Amino acid sequence: MATCRGLSLMSGGLDSQLAVRVLQRAGAEVEAVCFSTPFFDISAARTAADALGVKLHIVDFTDDEVSLIENPLHGFGGAMNPCIDCHALMIRRAGELMSRLGYDFVATGEVQGQRPMSQNRQSLGIVEKCSGLKGRLVRPMSAKLLEPTIPETEGRLAREKLLDISGRGRERQIALAAEFGIVDYPSPAGGCKLTEAGFCRKLKDLKDHEGLRNRTLLDLLATGRRFRLPDGSSVILGRDQGENALLASRISDLPSAVLLTDDSRPGPTALVPVVKTEADLELARQIVHAWSRGGSGRETLKDYQIC
Repeated sequence: MATCRGLSLMSGGLDSQLAVRVLQRAGAEVEAVCFSTPFFDISAARTAADALGVKLHIVDFTDDEVSLIENPLHGFGGAMNPCIDCHALMIRRAGELMSRLGYDFVATGEVQGQRPMSQNRQSLGIVEKCSGLKGRLVRPMSAKLLEPTIPETEGRLAREKLLDISGRGRERQIALAAEFGIVDYPSPAGGCKLTEAGFCRKLKDLKDHEGLRNRTLLDLLATGRRFRLPDGSSVILGRDQGENALLASRISDLPSAVLLTDDSRPGPTALVPVVKTEADLELARQIVHAWSRGGSGRETLKDYQIC
């Protein structure tokens, strides 16, 4: 069998790890690819790729993700997660890398029917069509339930060694993990902040006001309590020493920002990215004071709190 080489999307979850091992068993040389944005952590992908002994390509996907949030062709999931469009575009980007490297296919760890909205048969077909990789998109976990791909029909990827898993059960995956010696994997979860209600309240507020094109403000979305003041200023309030230090370290990235602390008592640091009015600035100072140790007046100021 001629050598077949592919790129497999790597989240670090069990299915993405199993996909690599199944593809290798089917005769492929495999490297992994993950996509970096402020909306999900790639540390699990790094750990998994290292444990599997495969090279990991990291692609910055932030601008792509922002464009999808601004205009999701197939809509959002339960929050602000454009899952179908996001997955299709990730695969398209992996396909571009595949072409540059001269590889034969892109693979994912998707299991048909595991996620009722984004991994049903129709959604899998939409993703393949939108990705532009028809015939070059391999789903080794459910391959025997789907049409053969080009590497399979060419005899370069052993279809008989691919799988036919479907549904939401995890028994077969757990048994396979033991067979392959995979012991380090997170419990099933989305891992994407775009599915979290609290994070999405901050994201929607940023989208509606400053917009989503400032990378520093995107990076800081998971940091601090958020307030939107009457004249349009926003306040990011540190919740602990680590967040206070982070806010202080990023002020140089925001030329119009103001950093506030309460010199009279220990407490949070506040970052105001853009001061709209002096009234807002005074209100921001009151917020810092109210959340400082021994401060008062939080209840009245919570009217401005987003999350």
